[in-house]
Amino acid sequence: MPATYLRRATQADLPAITAIIHGAKAYLKEQQINQWQDGYPDPATLKQDIKDGITFVLIYENTIAGTAALHQGIDVNYLKIEDGQWIDGTDDHYAAIHRIAMASDFRGHHLSETLMTGLITISGLLGFKDIRIDTHPENKGMQHVITSCGFDYRGIVHMHEDNAIRYAYQLLIK
Repeated sequence: MPATYLRRATQADLPAITAIIHGAKAYLKEQQINQWQDGYPDPATLKQDIKDGITFVLIYENTIAGTAALHQGIDVNYLKIEDGQWIDGTDDHYAAIHRIAMASDFRGHHLSETLMTGLITISGLLGFKDIRIDTHPENKGMQHVITSCGFDYRGIVHMHEDNAIRYAYQLLIK
């Protein structure tokens, strides 16, 4: 079995990360899911995430197979939640998984769960016991990955930039 692990991204990884994000945008468009179809996440955001040290990449067979940002601290998108609530409130110390995507060559290899569980582990090592994530209401594939990794649906959040609706999930670890 090939070595599979997560590591913090470097600026040298930006072309591979950008290609993965472009592929994910196209895949969402093919499924007629209106997520990431407005330019987000853009190259400046991806570059800043790497500079901030919050981007991680999944390495599989010596190739970057996936990417995600692990935001640490308050996320403005999660300050208000509708039709549900966060356990322990909205102001607590938590990590939020964003911009998670797999390279098209690795779809169907069940590596999304590997990426997600790695991010959960990193969150715990960084001292976060509360982990949050959101996704588009029509993104059934991502919802499956999220719930398969132990997250529970908590309600609806609205994106700060465009007020878009997203389903919010939370996982508490010990």
